[in-house]
Amino acid sequence: MNNYSPDYYDQDTTAGRGMFAIDAIAEERAAFIRKTYMHLTGAIFVFMGLEFIIFSTPTLRNGVLSLFTASPWIILIAFLGASWLASSLASSAKSLGTQYLGLGLYTLAEAIIFVPILFFASQMSNQTVIPIAAVITLCIFGGLTAYVLVTGADFSFLGGGLTIALLAAIGIAIGAAIFGVSLGLWFAAAMVVLMSGFILYETSNVLHQYSTDQYVSASLALFASVATLFWYVLRIVMMFASED
Repeated sequence: MNNYSPDYYDQDTTAGRGMFAIDAIAEERAAFIRKTYMHLTGAIFVFMGLEFIIFSTPTLRNGVLSLFTASPWIILIAFLGASWLASSLASSAKSLGTQYLGLGLYTLAEAIIFVPILFFASQMSNQTVIPIAAVITLCIFGGLTAYVLVTGADFSFLGGGLTIALLAAIGIAIGAAIFGVSLGLWFAAAMVVLMSGFILYETSNVLHQYSTDQYVSASLALFASVATLFWYVLRIVMMFASED
């Protein structure tokens, strides 16, 4: 039925030896879900704190902006590298230390990657674009999360299709960068839909694919999807704000 053993509780420094959350008793499943979303919330607050530090330090902020301005490819490469790190550690990390390292490094990488878009958003005449994008992202994430956790639906079947769609999106982004084509509203909207699919998939995995002691890895995977969702929601809000 599962890989639970009486020795499980003696392995509190090692992940990947508990049962799947969906198979655990109600108390253990609730504790796992609580820890996962507490770590996700913590990562979001750390992300916000890092952004505050960066934007409060002109030298640091300008250095990051100069890095990305030097080559637009750096943003794409950074996105791909950070995403690879997140998925790799989320799927293969065994020790809690490795999982925390992955979550910390990914949060730092996202904080750096977001500097340009947050800077341009902060320079717009409409100063509500960032809060509006954050609220929209929270509503989308909250609704999708509640649906999966309440129904217990298994969306693991989406994995293959989402991967293909993501690779196609990356190919489009690379092609657009090479030929100097601007990816507008429809691409951003498509990415919001794609990231919503990933949130359904990753939230389903929280129940069906992660063992009850892999809450750090689960939160890392969720944070990767939420961060990318916020990026494209913010782009859409900025597009509409610039037309006012």
